[in-house]
Amino acid sequence: MKMLWLVVFALMSPTVLAQDPSSDILTAIGVDQKLNATLPLDLPFKDESGRDASLRDFFRGRPVILSLVYYECPMLCSMTLNGLVKAMRPLAFSIGNDFDVVTISFDPNEMPQLAAAKKDVYLKDYARSGAASAWHFLTGSSQSIQRLTDAVGYRYKWDDATKQWAHTSAIVVLTPDGRVSQYLFGIEFSSRDLRLSLVQASQNKIGTLIDRILLYCYHYKPETGKYGLVIMSTVRVASLATVFALAAFIIFSRRRQT
Repeated sequence: MKMLWLVVFALMSPTVLAQDPSSDILTAIGVDQKLNATLPLDLPFKDESGRDASLRDFFRGRPVILSLVYYECPMLCSMTLNGLVKAMRPLAFSIGNDFDVVTISFDPNEMPQLAAAKKDVYLKDYARSGAASAWHFLTGSSQSIQRLTDAVGYRYKWDDATKQWAHTSAIVVLTPDGRVSQYLFGIEFSSRDLRLSLVQASQNKIGTLIDRILLYCYHYKPETGKYGLVIMSTVRVASLATVFALAAFIIFSRRRQT
């Protein structure tokens, strides 16, 4: 019965909690949204091959999706990454061409071997060429991890009772210069919201005219981590579309009469 209520709570909550945290830990974990905050790109990490790299190395003029997990997480982190892959699959955008993904373990005891194993699993799941050089699985020291998680407002805590990290589920969409653009919460991410987040983070350098129209009609809502329809913007777009349609009809009709 206890697990049933946990599942129900997870499905209802905009941020999904790690399993069975004690009540005092619940107040210590979460996400404090820091929109437009700049990440400390000088932070040192190790990539999945064990190579030393700074966070700056993974910002290459494209938007970046940041996922904070730990690789030995028994459930929630895998669900988050599975949800991310599921949301990315329908996109015309591809990792390596249009955006990068950086997955970082917040457990300082985890090593690059674990990161490499996770990367192999999710590259096979994503199954698009070019992703291997642009989806990075990193590990780092407690100092680097703490500075990064502080910068994006991600709070987590070790739970001695369960011998697990208590944390929430969210991904962060970053601009090409390393600023926080949006947060998307949960273990299921909307492909539409992810696409709009990437277009907005890129400052319209990727995407189509339709994406720009959608961004005019749908605005990001920080309180939900989703895009919501803005009625007045939608009415304006619909009105313009009607005017253009009428003008096209009149022009077409006059040409037929001549």
